[in-house]
Amino acid sequence: MISRVADHCFFFGRYLERTESTARLLQVTSTLALDSDLTQLECWQPVVITAGEEERFSDLRGAAAMADGEAVQEYLTFNDEVPVCLRRSISGARENARSVREVVSLEAWESINELHLWIQGPAARSAYDEHRYGFYRHIRREAQLCMGLLRGCMLHDASLDFIWLGLMLERIGQSARILDVHHHALTAPDLTERTRSVVEVAVWLSLLRACYGFEAFMKTHRGAVTGEAVASFLIFEPRFPRAVRHCVRRARERLEDIRPSGKGRPALKAFARLRSLEDRLDALAARPLDPKEVHELLTLVVDETQAACDEVQMDLLAAPLAAEPAATNPGGSEVGTE
Repeated sequence: MISRVADHCFFFGRYLERTESTARLLQVTSTLALDSDLTQLECWQPVVITAGEEERFSDLRGAAAMADGEAVQEYLTFNDEVPVCLRRSISGARENARSVREVVSLEAWESINELHLWIQGPAARSAYDEHRYGFYRHIRREAQLCMGLLRGCMLHDASLDFIWLGLMLERIGQSARILDVHHHALTAPDLTERTRSVVEVAVWLSLLRACYGFEAFMKTHRGAVTGEAVASFLIFEPRFPRAVRHCVRRARERLEDIRPSGKGRPALKAFARLRSLEDRLDALAARPLDPKEVHELLTLVVDETQAACDEVQMDLLAAPLAAEPAATNPGGSEVGTE
């Protein structure tokens, strides 16, 4: 496979996962803001921080606007100045898919192209204004449909390996950032008892829903919901397809499929990095999780994942690295290269 095709496949997967993750986080948070006793700032500031947009948002809207749910949602949905907004993420996925139409299945292309045309038109704005939950649900379903069509209609060859490698690496980073921001904020020692009680009842469950883990967690943990239990599940649970440990393993396996080890070939730096991260997660999973270790561990996961993405670009894609910080715009421009 030539590097140009691999490059677009890799970033198609990343933008597709980012689209679904952002829509899900906005949907869950909008529900939390209506149903919980948390302040608007407590609900929406973590969303801006998770997106890596705290500084830019403060410059464009002012720090006080983080307490305005409408301002945050508009900013992360339609503001084309924001690299991680939904409209630009969908456009990035579509442009990468368009660039490699010869390898992407017709059904998957039609799915992402229809979503792109929809969010660019008046129907999306009308749905956003009239039925916000339905708006986010539509984006999530279309992104999930595209993912399913990729797995169900494409040849399981190098093209799909690169798409799924990008998707898995993006999922690791998104899940780790979401959990890190919320866990760090909601286990602070200066929380009031009122907020602590709300955390136990609502926020940890909301975090699980933001990562699709609510039902799976309840099936495996039949006791009280605690921050430690939620964090351990979302990091270590090997059977949960969005847990960090599971995604690291799947990403490492995809790299192994793309460039099998042995036969005199030098080992990929990204493969060794993911293997090392996987071994560390396996070792930590064997003992109870110390809440004090969560932030350090998740920071390591985010940093190592971004480093692996950079090494994939250098070793396999022959693409220049992004000029902007990873949390702001992972992967560079909307078509995968600068």
